[in-house]
Amino acid sequence: MRTAIHPVSRPVVFRDRAAGFALLTRSTLDSPRTVEWEDGATYPVVDVEISSAGHPFYTGTSRVVDTAGRVERFERRYGRGAARR
Repeated sequence: MRTAIHPVSRPVVFRDRAAGFALLTRSTLDSPRTVEWEDGATYPVVDVEISSAGHPFYTGTSRVVDTAGRVERFERRYGRGAARR
């Protein structure tokens, strides 16, 4: 087998700020930002927009998530109310 072809897997904290939920797991993602975890160690942190703690399917509630004005960006790009052919 070839060596050194796989990405490095390390402990990373995934944090859903809207739901106040954080999860420590292994991932190949890396981040320059860090957070101190419950065990006192410092880990890279990746902020996510939605997780199982805030997802409507798992919580039974609905929530509007409009990140970076996706609707406005779509309307600028394709126009508002363009007629269909």
